[in-house]
Amino acid sequence: MFFDTHCHIHMPQFANDQAEVLERMKSAQVTKAVVVATEEAEIAPVLTLARENDGLYAAFAVSPQDEALPDLTEEEIVLRVQDPKMVAVGETGLDYHYCQEPLDWQRNRFATHIRAANLANKPLIIHSREAACDTLDILKANGAQNCGFVLHCFCGDWDFAKKALDLGGYLSFSGIVTFRSAQDIQEVARKAPDDRIFIETDSPYLAPVPLRGKRNEPSFVPHVAQFLAQLRGKNIEDIAALTMQNANRFFRI
Repeated sequence: MFFDTHCHIHMPQFANDQAEVLERMKSAQVTKAVVVATEEAEIAPVLTLARENDGLYAAFAVSPQDEALPDLTEEEIVLRVQDPKMVAVGETGLDYHYCQEPLDWQRNRFATHIRAANLANKPLIIHSREAACDTLDILKANGAQNCGFVLHCFCGDWDFAKKALDLGGYLSFSGIVTFRSAQDIQEVARKAPDDRIFIETDSPYLAPVPLRGKRNEPSFVPHVAQFLAQLRGKNIEDIAALTMQNANRFFRI
């Protein structure tokens, strides 16, 4: 019923109860999820999860938040996403909140991943924080519209969203949309076209209201769906169906 399009359930926060997390996911009718690796060392555990569990898929990119991670060439990235369970290149992008100039390393890493996604014929999962203009410029300059992209854990305003939508992008909403302070994001969640939206947890981070402050996990994604349903004047079954359809199409599942 529900598709958590972005989670990190391979991380140490889940080391002691990963099996229980997967069971709770099933009980909550979260039938699909993309588990995202953000460095090379995470590829093996993410792929193991995806191969051993129906409905789990994988994605990989070198994190845009850690300059110390070794960069990869386009060809090296392509090799690392060839497995059939690898459905996207990501998360890649720009983060100007935690990182300070000079950030040429971050912009170059981002561009390399976009070109790699086009070579691999895989869509992109984009992380963009306080970097809307540069994100759009780099997406355009490197042909991201050709492979497709989603702005995951969307936290911008309608102007940013509209420009990304006009470029063919998708928007994914996390628990942030349920926060009282997230009025700009809620405006976007109301206005975005039905065929361009996803839901996600970004777990273990950003648990939605009414579970804010807890460790997030895929079984919490129905709370995001319920909030979107209220914003958009739909029922939760409609949101579950359309976000599942959108994600299946985007990830080519």
